Amino acid sequence: MHVTAIIAAGGAGLRLGAGVPKQLLEVGEISILQRSVLAFGDHPDVNEVIVVLPPDLAAAPPIEPSDGWGFAVVVGGARRQDSVANAFKAISPDTEIVLIHDAARPLVTGELISRTIEAAARHGAAIAAQPVSDTVKRVRRTAAVVEVVETIPRDSIFLAQTPQGFRVDVLREAIALGESGVEATDEAALAERAGHVVHIVEATAKNLKITTADDLMEARRRLSNEPIRIMAERVGTGYDLHRLVEGRPLLLGGIEIPSPRGALGHSDADVVCHAATDAILGAASLGDIGGHFPDSDPRWKDASSLDLLRQAVAMVHKTGFRVVNLDVVVILEKPKIAPHLLRIRTQLARVLEILVERVSVKGKTNEGVDAVGRGEAIAAHAVALLALHPERDL
Repeated sequence: MHVTAIIAAGGAGLRLGAGVPKQLLEVGEISILQRSVLAFGDHPDVNEVIVVLPPDLAAAPPIEPSDGWGFAVVVGGARRQDSVANAFKAISPDTEIVLIHDAARPLVTGELISRTIEAAARHGAAIAAQPVSDTVKRVRRTAAVVEVVETIPRDSIFLAQTPQGFRVDVLREAIALGESGVEATDEAALAERAGHVVHIVEATAKNLKITTADDLMEARRRLSNEPIRIMAERVGTGYDLHRLVEGRPLLLGGIEIPSPRGALGHSDADVVCHAATDAILGAASLGDIGGHFPDSDPRWKDASSLDLLRQAVAMVHKTGFRVVNLDVVVILEKPKIAPHLLRIRTQLARVLEILVERVSVKGKTNEGVDAVGRGEAIAAHAVALLALHPERDL
């Protein structure tokens, strides 16, 4: 049975007021989005994962998929049902069961995913839902008061969650109904409107949806009690220096900086990338940049230092480590690099496969001291932190 999971993360996610999209906030050492994606991607019964993201995030997805499962990103729509419809168009033709899950529920368990798949396969449509424990009142609101109209038997009330699972034919009908103009808050409601019976997969409050700052704190509190996922951490430092000469471009982190002079070197002489490469190689005990990319080898003549850094990252990944963060100091008299720092950080983050907020780049001068201070050279220092991937042993 081919199962496709759609992770709905197409909203702006700014209601938390954190200044960044909610799905990029961390819970248990990784982002909310990454945790939700891995919950399905690493599930033995899920064959592919399709993630719905806003256009800006879809252009450079902040996700690290695991090996062995299909993965794709689509751009979300104006409404949730539009986003799911976009993702549905991208599912494999072999798909028999589709799961839809809110990225904001990163604590979903493999057991709940399994029960939802089973129920969807048996009944056609099934949703995770939590029975209520409190007495439920239906009320009438007026401008002055809120009055109880009736007490509803609580054994007939469930709070809808995700994942929601559907056979492909059922979901296709539900999406078609939505595209015809019918609006609903979730695909289960559309399936109901299309005439299908939706079955309940009983869940609990542990499948928390992160909507408020209190929810975020609670999710982090729960995960703080989990076994430590990161088994080891290592720190590495890197340093690089090049002469400045006329007629060469000045590249920092793969970004060309307007300057009358650039760094002289066998490759493109990007001191930021060179220092960063040495830092991560050193942290993983893999030697240095000169050992892997010697200036005596014509293959590296005028090579992109960003590509060399990318190769170093791949070497580190093979040892089981991942880059956690990078801090770089560039020492240069002029030009000033402050206007270019965000572009440099963004480029480095993409190559390192981490969030841009985990990359720091700063510019300093040498106050007129030595060759750097006289403007004859440029230097960079870098510090990198690596962490062992949780699936690997020391």
